Amino acid sequence: MSVLPILKWPDPFLRVHCAPVAEITPDIDTLIADMFDTMYAAPGRGLAAPQVGRHERVFVIDGGWKAGNPTPMAFVNPEIIGMSDEMQVGEEACLSIPRESMMVPRAREVTLRWDGPGMTRSEAVFSGVEAVLVQHEFDHLNGVVIYDRIDRNAASADSRSRPPRP
Repeated sequence: MSVLPILKWPDPFLRVHCAPVAEITPDIDTLIADMFDTMYAAPGRGLAAPQVGRHERVFVIDGGWKAGNPTPMAFVNPEIIGMSDEMQVGEEACLSIPRESMMVPRAREVTLRWDGPGMTRSEAVFSGVEAVLVQHEFDHLNGVVIYDRIDRNAASADSRSRPPRP
């Protein structure tokens, strides 16, 4: 498999809404494998197809690999079908926006439906770090980046508490 180049902000490709995948072909299987290789090499915990120059509705996550508990998951044609009202605000980074992290509000829990092998539909509830990863990567499929989601109040307070950059 291959490590793919990751597009960097403000590449306009990151703002495009991705098209659904009609069929999981060998090309899509290769894309998914390459995305995992790219994500681990970066090193990150999630990666969406538009970040590697593809406009398909595909993303991968692995919320546990950095802690030694790998849980790789691939999602084709994901849909968020439910979100908790309870929110969490946490620090997020993005492989397309290197060397920056921001405070981003996210639903504490999300229910996701997606296609798997043979286009079989799967559904699961995600919480904690996996809920954050799912929402972050899902945003990429709709042309949304973390700049669009930041908690402006938390960001202002955080910038006041940091010393100025040289």
